[in-house]
Amino acid sequence: MLDKQALRIATRAARDDFVARMQPVMKPPAAYLARLSHGMTVASYVPMDSEADPSPLARAAVEAGCVIALPHIVNRATPMRFLSWDTEAALIAGPFGLHQPAEDAAELSPDIILAPLVAFDRSLNRLGQGAGYYDRAFLRFPDSWRIGIAWSIQQVESLPIESWDVPLHAIVTEKEWITR
Repeated sequence: MLDKQALRIATRAARDDFVARMQPVMKPPAAYLARLSHGMTVASYVPMDSEADPSPLARAAVEAGCVIALPHIVNRATPMRFLSWDTEAALIAGPFGLHQPAEDAAELSPDIILAPLVAFDRSLNRLGQGAGYYDRAFLRFPDSWRIGIAWSIQQVESLPIESWDVPLHAIVTEKEWITR
């Protein structure tokens, strides 16, 4: 069994180095663009450190007439909510260094969730930060299409899977679109 914390440390270091050397850019894949339709809600996120930036996918969603929501976190015990965000609206500082909409923004149910991750495998499993926010959100919104956003360097052979881990429907990297 792989040690998840050791894997997180190693993958973050590789990701940091990759981004510093390559300055990769994410492009919305055709399969993602084809899934977008006017009025859908797409939950995105503001990247931290060297996380893959979902902005090009969020911009494509806005251009398709979608509404954007961002995660809002209060503390470790409270489930993450997705709050409406106008791309021109200021974000507030949240816990763990997050940038998020103000608490009074409308809560939305996402049709698509763009999820950050630390590592992934080709079976569409993701290793997150370890607090379980996204796994709980995936269970709360089971009909949402779950897309992991990552750099190709974050791919590993396999991940240790727990009973509460929810697989993704697809993963997009700077190189490819991965789905079943």
